[in-house]
Amino acid sequence: MDVETVHIDLGERSYHIVIAEGLLTQSSIWSELPKSATALIVTNDVVAPLYLFSLKQVLSAQYAQVHTVVLPDGEAHKDWQTLNLIFDALLTHGCDRKTVMFALGGGVVGDMTGFAAASYMRGVPFVQVPTTLLSQVDSSVGGKTAINHPMGKNMIGAFYQPQLVVCDLTTLDTLPARELSAGLAEVIKYGPIADMQFLAWLEDNMDALLARDRKALSHAVKRSVEIKAWVVGQDEKESGLRAILNFGHTFGHAMEAGMGYGNWLHGEGVAAGMVMAAELSCRLGMVDQAFVQRLRRLIERAGLPVRGAVIDAKDNAGRYLELMRVDKKSEAGEIRFVLIDGPGKAVMRSAPDALVREVIDSCCA
Repeated sequence: MDVETVHIDLGERSYHIVIAEGLLTQSSIWSELPKSATALIVTNDVVAPLYLFSLKQVLSAQYAQVHTVVLPDGEAHKDWQTLNLIFDALLTHGCDRKTVMFALGGGVVGDMTGFAAASYMRGVPFVQVPTTLLSQVDSSVGGKTAINHPMGKNMIGAFYQPQLVVCDLTTLDTLPARELSAGLAEVIKYGPIADMQFLAWLEDNMDALLARDRKALSHAVKRSVEIKAWVVGQDEKESGLRAILNFGHTFGHAMEAGMGYGNWLHGEGVAAGMVMAAELSCRLGMVDQAFVQRLRRLIERAGLPVRGAVIDAKDNAGRYLELMRVDKKSEAGEIRFVLIDGPGKAVMRSAPDALVREVIDSCCA
């Protein structure tokens, strides 16, 4: 399989996303990175036994010292305590501001490594090496880095771009089926917001994606990052257009925070959140019910939840609204949703609380 390359154009902060199988062991992929005596690989205790040795071996040809730090796995550990393990490693090994950091893992590892890189000595270079489908198609691209707070997901972080993103499709072979489905949620979202032809392609190829057909996965990853690169290139710091990438996330983040991080995977929350956002779009007269049902069917085929979680038995909708007001897209306490204004076009809009309550009540199990 040929190496696919997508360029993200951000002036002096531009970089490439490379996509193919077997990249972890290809020395040429890493040869153009910033020169340094030291590298630090950040990974977790699930990924480390699978891929840490391969990455450390290939980097040892370029860096005199390659240090590692292994974090506990899971969204529940995306916090200050775990972040400090990265800083402890950097300081213990005397890493300077030329040290190159490598995020080997999924979205949690990538977000925390990026945030640590943005903060350590006010900024050191880092590379994303995403090993989950979700991180390959979304979180590794675009420079969003963060940790969670008990009151809100990804509320503490920075915009900080990597030097390179290396998507080795081989790593998807060891991905649990639930994680693969979670990644497909972030793939599916690109259709309704930007490319209905891609949505149709996903309908035709969902079985192949679930079977981990390498050609299908390569196309899904490439098209997803092409769309994201196009959006981020126009709005790096989410002052407008980039917010459309959060389709389904406002409802989804509320579920994650309300249930406790780690009970649902991020992609599972996004999946149910997309159905809720589509239903809200329909009730506002922006799409028809046929579109909502089409999206619901595709999400269900991907093995994802299509009904939201009940996070408060006494006042479920009220708890959702409370959590969504902490969302980063909220303005002066007004919740702003990414909605579909006709298939393939996303917009930011607010909606009356009463209508949002109706949607939550109708869409939650």
